[in-house]
Amino acid sequence: MRKTSLDMVHALAKRDPRVVYIGSDPGSGTLDSMKKEFPQRFFIEGISEAHVVGMSAGMAMEGLIPYVNTIATFLTRRCYEQVAVDLCLHDLPVRLIANGGGLVYAPLGPTHLAVEDIAIMRALPNMTVVCPTDADEMRRFMEQTTEWPHPIYIRLGKGGDPITSRAEEGFEIGKAILKREPGRLLIATTGIMVHHVLGATKLLAAAGIHCGVVHFHTVKPLDEEALLDLASRVDAVVTVEEHTLIGGLGSAVVDCLSDRLALGKPVLRLGLPDRFTHNYGSQEGLLKHYGLSAEGIAAAVSRFVARPSAVQQPPSLVRV
Repeated sequence: MRKTSLDMVHALAKRDPRVVYIGSDPGSGTLDSMKKEFPQRFFIEGISEAHVVGMSAGMAMEGLIPYVNTIATFLTRRCYEQVAVDLCLHDLPVRLIANGGGLVYAPLGPTHLAVEDIAIMRALPNMTVVCPTDADEMRRFMEQTTEWPHPIYIRLGKGGDPITSRAEEGFEIGKAILKREPGRLLIATTGIMVHHVLGATKLLAAAGIHCGVVHFHTVKPLDEEALLDLASRVDAVVTVEEHTLIGGLGSAVVDCLSDRLALGKPVLRLGLPDRFTHNYGSQEGLLKHYGLSAEGIAAAVSRFVARPSAVQQPPSLVRV
């Protein structure tokens, strides 16, 4: 997914002279082809994220479209004030390409795990938050980034993630994609968790529990109309995300249902707990540890459905 996004920056630069790339310690050889073809639009600024964001803001004010790339935790926590004041306050078309959203950097521990990035980016006025599910969807999304007038936070997986998107689904910033028609339940998810949720629905179907799946690749602005329509057809809603339960997709879904006076059905939120992750290992290992594998999701949904009051007596909100 990361390689696809960066290759697309080069492809966009060939078609649009406004496109520039700014890397912050991206690794040797990153986008060498673009560096060779467009040396005046290729910048490596080192480990200086606040400077990089300020630099991108200045370029955007001069009519350019900067694509900034570094590790997700460094692009969010480390330079949050610059993102807020330099980019969002001025509503500038800068694209923040964040490597390793969620649990990708599990071998490096809590300092590198971007598990609150959606929450803090979603909190900023004018910021758009997009979490593509795979490399193919990333390509379709990147095609639209030169014309979007606002800053965008782009959450990347680790690369090599299973392809679950289809070309016929299309892609439009701010528009959800229905992956599976609703049954008794609707599962809302985003990013690479689509793969795990689809796996869970197969296990649940074998147990007689049919779940619809909707992919909110754009967490902000959320496709509220799609959510309200789909939620009206089911007994309960489940949200699944590779992110803390505070401020992410689950919070966005509940905010919408509450604000639109539609929180009349139970909502089960599955995600990461409100504590630092001190377990080291692999992304898959941590997902399993926190119950976010296909098997873990299916088990949590099965327990939810089996509760006497879970699906029969709304409203309620359950956090896991």
